Amino acid sequence: MSAAATHDFRIVIIGAGPGGMCTAIKLLEAGIRDFVILEKATGVGGTWWHNRYPGAECDVKSHLYSFSFELKRDWTRPFAGQAEILEYLQGVAERYGILPYARFGHEVRSAHWLDDAARWQVETVDGQVFRAPILVSGMGMFNELEMPDIPGLDEFSGTLFHSARWDSAHDLTGRQVAVIGSAASAVQFVPEIAHQTASLHLFQRTANWVAPKDDKPYTADELAHFVHDLNAIHESRATIYKELNEFILFNNPQLQADMTQLALDNIAVVEDPALRAKLVPTHPFGCKRPLFSNLYYPVFNLPQVELVTDRITRLSRTGVVTADGRERKVDTVILATGFKVTKYLSAIEVTGRHGRRLDEAWSDGAQAYLGITTSGFPNLFMLYGPNTNNGSIIAMLEIQVDYILRQIRRLEREQLAFLDLRAEVETRYNDSMQQEIGAVEVWQANCGHYYNAASGRMVTQWPHTIDEFAARTVRPDEAVYEAQRAAEAHA
Repeated sequence: MSAAATHDFRIVIIGAGPGGMCTAIKLLEAGIRDFVILEKATGVGGTWWHNRYPGAECDVKSHLYSFSFELKRDWTRPFAGQAEILEYLQGVAERYGILPYARFGHEVRSAHWLDDAARWQVETVDGQVFRAPILVSGMGMFNELEMPDIPGLDEFSGTLFHSARWDSAHDLTGRQVAVIGSAASAVQFVPEIAHQTASLHLFQRTANWVAPKDDKPYTADELAHFVHDLNAIHESRATIYKELNEFILFNNPQLQADMTQLALDNIAVVEDPALRAKLVPTHPFGCKRPLFSNLYYPVFNLPQVELVTDRITRLSRTGVVTADGRERKVDTVILATGFKVTKYLSAIEVTGRHGRRLDEAWSDGAQAYLGITTSGFPNLFMLYGPNTNNGSIIAMLEIQVDYILRQIRRLEREQLAFLDLRAEVETRYNDSMQQEIGAVEVWQANCGHYYNAASGRMVTQWPHTIDEFAARTVRPDEAVYEAQRAAEAHA
């Protein structure tokens, strides 16, 4: 295949994570085979392919964090780990026959709408070009690493890596390790590595609530029950779904108080009272992403583990320097600093009608109707897009894919060149969304969460139940789009 090769399809899907996979499966079920999946990795799985740090696991129970059309009955524990989730996703890809449609090792560099041709032109890093009238982005939130703005990152002479790109070849046994960041990934991997290290300095900017996790591996009898009772998984899913729908609203004072107390009880295992006080957050439970672990807090009773709350000023060649002038000498630095979650598809170069740039359209923060379509970018559909983060993302993705399939069928049924969301609809929807987000009291506290764009607009969170999201996506909304037939588009 030449570097200048051009490939034409009906649909281009960016990403072979759960969203891209679900889209491909539903396209095949609808009899649509003229599509391609462009994936930068060498396999399916998305975030579960890339995030292979020790202890990586999901915070949604696996009976629900799985596709409704492909239920796995033998999850080994309530909250599956990365390896088991990835194995599940790989099995789904094989069983549903989507692997032949995937081009692995194809990292997308840009996507441009061609006004004259009414096509998307998608270019990969290696120079290949893919053209299609319809573009589906499965990039979601977790695609571009967040590197901390700390002087000296390039000067450190030891080993430095991001937790989302774990260096499995680097043995941490006997190492002097600095972990920068104390949120989701650190809560999971620090307990896995602490016992190996000679010293581990965990640099915490803001304390997080970490509640206990009911995650005992299933017994043989429990597994047999799920495997042999046809209703068991469905009953489990329904229970988890109901509990999760209530939990994610953060509007039940008793539930909030109960979760806060559970987290405080979790912290109580830390023996040093001064250290324990530093681990207690000052913001309400739910202001930041709630975290869950039974293993995190006991780590701080280990003699080789230090919690550092002083501000980092720089990295030296040999360690981490804090505002008090102290240098902690280390040979390994692990950045547990997450992702640039507010960028979404604008993490790559995207232009829409009349050359409008997506990053400029989103200068006030990413926004989209239902989190799926954005004005000025015809036939562009996003999965796990702006303001869709809450509950089980797998459940949310299935709802989004169903909506996208309805728009694709409309394009075909009415022989349309494109559908483009009307600008006033996007404005009205997102202004309303910000008002609804403003009603979630815990999100208004000053806790340094990742939910907000630089403008202050909250662009990640969905402020309602999964049921409410589903209800909004099935309402008749043909009028929200500008629809043009092929002849009109070229006029």
